[in-house]
Amino acid sequence: MIPLDTMVVTNHNTIIKGVSISYSATTGTQPVWDKKGVPIATLFYTYYERNNVKDRANRPLIISFNGGPGSASVWMHIAYTGPRILKIDEEGYPVQPYGIKNNPNSILDVADIVYVNPVNTGYSRMVKDKEGKLPERETFFGINADIKYLAEWINTFVSRKNRWESPKYIIGESYGGTRVMGLANELQNKQWMYLNGVILVSPADYKLYNTGQTVYSSLNLPYYTAAAWYQKALPSALQKKDLLEVLPEVENYAINTFMPALAKGGFIAESEKQKIAKKVSYYSGLSEKAILQNNLDIPTSFFWKELLRDKSGHIIGRLDSRYLGIDKRESGNNPDYSAELTSWYHSFTPAINYYIRMHLNFKTDVKYNVLVSQEPWDRRNDNTREGLRQAMAQNPYLKVLIQSGYYDGATTYFAAKYTMWQIDPSGKMKDRFTFKGYRSGHMMYLRNEDLISANEDLRTFINESLSKGKSAKY
Repeated sequence: MIPLDTMVVTNHNTIIKGVSISYSATTGTQPVWDKKGVPIATLFYTYYERNNVKDRANRPLIISFNGGPGSASVWMHIAYTGPRILKIDEEGYPVQPYGIKNNPNSILDVADIVYVNPVNTGYSRMVKDKEGKLPERETFFGINADIKYLAEWINTFVSRKNRWESPKYIIGESYGGTRVMGLANELQNKQWMYLNGVILVSPADYKLYNTGQTVYSSLNLPYYTAAAWYQKALPSALQKKDLLEVLPEVENYAINTFMPALAKGGFIAESEKQKIAKKVSYYSGLSEKAILQNNLDIPTSFFWKELLRDKSGHIIGRLDSRYLGIDKRESGNNPDYSAELTSWYHSFTPAINYYIRMHLNFKTDVKYNVLVSQEPWDRRNDNTREGLRQAMAQNPYLKVLIQSGYYDGATTYFAAKYTMWQIDPSGKMKDRFTFKGYRSGHMMYLRNEDLISANEDLRTFINESLSKGKSAKY
């Protein structure tokens, strides 16, 4: 059984951007209470705080979440922003012996960071009442329930750590994108906590994601181009160009030609259908025949299976299409497994278990849940996109950064751009949004070159969203 309310503090030193940094790491659990003040869950967290900071009030605090829902805050913790990262190669592939190393790119030089694990992830667990019963599932497992209890938990954490004066940022990866869009509004309007920045990393926007709406599949085309370019499966006219020369052309086609064509469904003229299939084939690396057999609407799962079917016979990764896998049969419409996830479990699971026990000195027999199913997850009444818009409208300080990998086939980079465009239909706040793309996948920071640039983009965003003495007004 995990302790309800406990913490372990250790002290460390590292080198970030050539500067020696001394910091403390607090890892432990903090309760979630019901309306009567009774503990109903406890959340496991790790909090890094730079030592010898004279002006803590002006030092930013980053509150970090991963996604799933059902993912521990492990991925960004020990591969992106934290002071220690995985021992992996330059492109992000696992190497043995497993372990960790210093992260010379961590943003700990400019901000303190807390990594929060929602209920059932990491060591976070629900708590039984006096009768031995667990809380009702709907208390935690749904878009709005998740946002509500996490906002309460953040309030307690900020109070305990005396960080109310600090500029605050929330960062969420994948489903965490939905989470932090909603948290921005919940923190402002229910906890009276105003943010300087919201950071969406490879965000899953459930107004788009898994909706099954055909027109939105056009947003996948630029990703198909990127993945095919990486796998050298495009026609030579495109393949010989740099990726960033090709993508703007495909993005334009996806929005202005492909999306309207898909909107016509089965009533599209045969001549237009043939013309679209030819162009989509050119941009995707798939055959015209395969595209027509799918009525122009190409499932991503089919793309991962089909792209290299007649070349090497490999499947490509869902979350990062640089990764290759081997299926039992080359036939079929769906890969047998996710090649990239198996690679990531390979390196993350040993590293986080070793790191927490041996470096952070937090020891328990409770299983660390890297990724678990939280289904059934209540996806009804998803107003998170609108929540972010409201938070931005009410808070002139609030800015948004979106980071995506071009080879991410789960939450594609162009879908993230589309979400960004839709948040504020008035266009009056568009100068407060920044989009950054990277030449890797869902976890773009696994590739060392992108680890460097993505952290630098975070530093720039934090610096540019600080108030610097300016009043919060229009």
